[in-house]
Amino acid sequence: MSKFTPDTIDRVRAAADMVEIVSAHTELRRQGGRWTGLCPFHDERSPSFGIHAEDKLYHCFGCQVGGDLFDFVIATENIDFPDAVELLADRYGVEITREKEDPQAEQRRQARTRLTELLERAAVYYSAYFHDSPEAGKAREYLAGRGLGEEILRDFGVGYSPSAWDALIMRGQQAGFSVAELAKTGLAQKGRNGGMYDRFRERITFPIRDPRGRAVGFGARAMRAEQKPKYLNSAENEVFHKSEILYGIDRARGPMAKAGRAIVVEGYTDVIALHQAGMTEAVGVMGTAITEQQLALLSGTIENIVLALDADAAGRKAMLRAQQVAAGRKLTIKVVAMPSGEDPAELVVAEGGAERFRDLVEGAVDLPEFHLDLIMATVDPASPQDRDRGLAEAAPVLAEVPAGATRDELVRRAAERLGIDPTVVVARVTSAPKPQPETTRTGSASPRSNSEEAPPAQAASLLSQRERQERHLLAMCVAKPDEGRPYIEKLEAKHMTSPLMMRTVEWLKLHLDDPAEGLDPEDRDLHRLVAALVLRASPEQVGTGSIRRNFMELELAALEDEIAAASAGEDARLRASLNRQRAELVEKVNRAEAEV
Repeated sequence: MSKFTPDTIDRVRAAADMVEIVSAHTELRRQGGRWTGLCPFHDERSPSFGIHAEDKLYHCFGCQVGGDLFDFVIATENIDFPDAVELLADRYGVEITREKEDPQAEQRRQARTRLTELLERAAVYYSAYFHDSPEAGKAREYLAGRGLGEEILRDFGVGYSPSAWDALIMRGQQAGFSVAELAKTGLAQKGRNGGMYDRFRERITFPIRDPRGRAVGFGARAMRAEQKPKYLNSAENEVFHKSEILYGIDRARGPMAKAGRAIVVEGYTDVIALHQAGMTEAVGVMGTAITEQQLALLSGTIENIVLALDADAAGRKAMLRAQQVAAGRKLTIKVVAMPSGEDPAELVVAEGGAERFRDLVEGAVDLPEFHLDLIMATVDPASPQDRDRGLAEAAPVLAEVPAGATRDELVRRAAERLGIDPTVVVARVTSAPKPQPETTRTGSASPRSNSEEAPPAQAASLLSQRERQERHLLAMCVAKPDEGRPYIEKLEAKHMTSPLMMRTVEWLKLHLDDPAEGLDPEDRDLHRLVAALVLRASPEQVGTGSIRRNFMELELAALEDEIAAASAGEDARLRASLNRQRAELVEKVNRAEAEV
């Protein structure tokens, strides 16, 4: 993909409201020129997270994550830098311009843009037809009968496709799109006689959107019993991959971050009904088992997933598969015990149903416990063979539970149901084979939809004392640039613990008065470190001589490194000289501390 012009990135940064963006993920309170709140990237009870609204920077002093507004969107939306720029540009109405690129790459990008525009036009057309056309009357009655109001249906863009064979094809061509483009989006398909016709006809349509809110496909429900299949989705194509998207993800991202969880349901109306009831952290798997790519979408925002799938055999199978695809991910998955014969949409629109469903969500059990209960429910205690089968099926499930009180309790319950000693269950569990990670159809690990690696997650890291000294000195120099400039100029590679720290020093030597201005948008590591320094910089906390004293401490640390190297090389004369320098420097540091 071509690079954005620097002017584009600057205009997006200037237009974006940092407080608004971050407030969707954590509650902020103003403190002087900064805003503080609980960190959205790790659990904490007292605020250690802050943003600088003017410079569009953020940093957490607890887990050390930080950066600029683009980094924040990358981390919370689980997207890459170009997508973050485009998302913010769309949100704040900034026109994007790009540098010259390979003509073929530009052609592919423009072609994809046309396809998403065509899908969006189709969504608008179907929605208007649903609300205004007499033909869609039965569809409106059906959804009203399911307790879904007009406002929520408009919010989700629910529509209706006419019964005519080529209504959308004709409108698409009138708008300047080719039949080939209609076929590429899955809106049109070839018939047996070779002609083209609308894929969706006489159906309720549900536009499916990506995390940025762009239409990528449709789900469509039949209105007549003889129509098959009951639900018809867009065909897989270059913009729509059902296994890589979740219905409602564009609307649920912010609510999920605030709630700290995602409620995963099966169908379109389930998602809409839950959003109407105020549970806006709900997303849908669109009738399939949850996939690795869908979990990746969720894990970029939250760590807690509540599965509320139908209680039928297919729903149970989907929940069990979730346990496999979640292996190795830092996710907690719980399961709602749905009443037999009811789906979330039916339950939540009934009188008192919303509260009842909330109670079910709060009472959700861990996935291994749910799995074990399913197995034990099929065991005939009077049959030794059936008890052996139950033990064989339960052992791998229990093996996935970390050793501790939870596993002990599940072992006890299994042993009681099977009528055997708990030690027998434990022995079988410890010898159970480890589950294999899920693979794609080709047998390899599931890739991202664009065949690129997912952006690295911002992991919490513990800084060494030396690293804290480095950052503290640089932050003080940023806080008081006139006092700090002479010491910044003295810093060399020997004072720093990493090339990134030295790159930061070189940047500050030229930009100490305004470190956040003019950073290379592609250098995300430098962005994050400069953000940490700017958020830490507080002139009130820089005492007289503090910068000088901290610089000498780094000098002392660098000298210790030289002494260690001399000792390893068995150079006694150099070691003695360095030790004398160390003694003199320690005395200066002590005098500096006494003067404060």
